[in-house]
Amino acid sequence: MGITSTADVTWTGTLIEGSGSIDYVGSGAFSRMPVSWAARTETHNGKTSPEELIAAAHASCYAMAFSSGLAKNNTPATKLSVKVAVTFDKTDAGWGIATSAITVRGEVPGLDQAKFAELADAAKEGCPVSRALKGNVALSVEATLA
Repeated sequence: MGITSTADVTWTGTLIEGSGSIDYVGSGAFSRMPVSWAARTETHNGKTSPEELIAAAHASCYAMAFSSGLAKNNTPATKLSVKVAVTFDKTDAGWGIATSAITVRGEVPGLDQAKFAELADAAKEGCPVSRALKGNVALSVEATLA
């Protein structure tokens, strides 16, 4: 049976002038996070955006997928540092998520850069968040072995 994750959000006002709050997530890990249109299109000013949350979801999902792939290769990582940059941009079709760029640096004893890059790309393709974004968002990975 699958696991269902939940989030409760409140929004007041119009899109541009209004604001909202992520009031609660089912895990209880965080709550009362302010969101706004300006946080998506201008500066964050202490507020989050759906794209920032997608970046966090993609980074954590990717780290798990890559860790799994390295372990299956019998070369478990000592450490993986993952950063994901999600770009929200206006196009002819309107505003949307254009890219999700993964940058990973890893400490993996017994592995060369070529195999590290191969497994990094496989993790990009296999991560469930990548699979959800694929076909709608340009995905990339830059992998560096320490």
